[in-house]
Amino acid sequence: MPFLDKIQRWAVERPHDTAVVVAGRRMRWAELRDAARAAIPATAAVSVLAEHNSVDFAVRFAAALAGERQCAVLDPTWPEALRREIRERLDAAAQPGVVSRADALADGTPESTFLIGLTSGTTSVPKAFTRTRQSWRQSFDASIEFFGLRQDDVTLAPGPLAASLNLYALAECLYAGSEFQTLDGFDVGDVHAAIMHDGVTRLVLVPTMLRLLSERGLTGGVDAAGVRTIICAGSKLDARTLEAARRWAPHATIYEYYGASELSFVSGMGLPAGELDAGGTGIGRPFPGVEVRILDDDGSTRPDGEIGNICVRSGMVSNGYLWGDDGQALRSFGGWLTVGDQGYLAGGELHILGRRADMIVTSGKNVYPHEVELALASVPGVAAAIAAGMPDDIRGQRVVAGVVPAHGGISATQLKAGVENYLSRDKRPLQYFSLTELPTTDRGKISRNILLEWIGSHDTRVRQLDG
Repeated sequence: MPFLDKIQRWAVERPHDTAVVVAGRRMRWAELRDAARAAIPATAAVSVLAEHNSVDFAVRFAAALAGERQCAVLDPTWPEALRREIRERLDAAAQPGVVSRADALADGTPESTFLIGLTSGTTSVPKAFTRTRQSWRQSFDASIEFFGLRQDDVTLAPGPLAASLNLYALAECLYAGSEFQTLDGFDVGDVHAAIMHDGVTRLVLVPTMLRLLSERGLTGGVDAAGVRTIICAGSKLDARTLEAARRWAPHATIYEYYGASELSFVSGMGLPAGELDAGGTGIGRPFPGVEVRILDDDGSTRPDGEIGNICVRSGMVSNGYLWGDDGQALRSFGGWLTVGDQGYLAGGELHILGRRADMIVTSGKNVYPHEVELALASVPGVAAAIAAGMPDDIRGQRVVAGVVPAHGGISATQLKAGVENYLSRDKRPLQYFSLTELPTTDRGKISRNILLEWIGSHDTRVRQLDG
């Protein structure tokens, strides 16, 4: 497990069908099996992949998991010194006496560790967590059922394979026997070309990518009528992105889900073709095989509608951290695990408000940036939005917001008027900034800390709006 037995099955049953396509280079199932078998590491119990997207990445990833072997996937854009330190830590953490079993392309035992995952980071060493083969096997079964993945689907995940969203999509397709595609780098034109000419039926991506593809696709007349499934993760879908995606890919069921690298899938929802309700902070019901509770810091259950720690119990969760555990990043309350995300349950649906660390405490009131961002994203003229808490001598923190204008400019007066019906007075931003782009990490995730750095350093990508 988790998918090598499947590769061998598809190679026998459908040897000439396409398995993986990267930047136009195709590999069939039999070719993938043979190449992975030939690439099995001779001695290393833990392989390290730090590569850009390629067919060879898929081959080496499969080969690195043969027998009881383990694999750590590093972002190739991380500084060399950081990647070297991670390799040294992996060598130090290797268990003495562990010998890689099996030279054949065979799965290890279900309870054995196969993946060492790494949280994103450029200036400090990321935390490392481990996963068993069985945890991903259960995740595959749950996600294939939830998203309705079929063997005749063609999945395109245009982001880096070093990111967990795309790495999982690759592995899920290998398990399901479904064609997987990606690019050597994200490019709107290349994605549009793949959709029109390669029969793509399924997209896996983050909301910012979906908005770009949808809006430019509508402008350029790119036909996405053949896309029947869109899966978004990383942040909540806003109304503008959903509306554009609906017009661009009119026949698609649009899924969004909440999960974490350490927890796997938690909850999700599918919006059938034609449905436009983004659901506010709601992120659907628990995934198959997942239990969700909202707990206080003392482990007591919060009533329906009251905010607390989003806690999970399932067979899909990770083993915990190999290093970097500060006791707060992944906490356990009697077997219920949380990464610190805050939210509430209402009528069985999970509502997510964001990480406790992101919460803004202003004049004694708690404000979650996620709520502010959803309100701003609904304002006409806003392409994207981000909110954060800036130190304030009087309030402790004040709410500030940055917006990327959709076309031309936008004023603070327009933004203030636009959020009045969505946010109570204490949650409204006190300062607005126009951004040339969203501040993101090396993995493409929106970063509130980087926004504050830009504001503090008067970065050219940020300009305060008057009014």
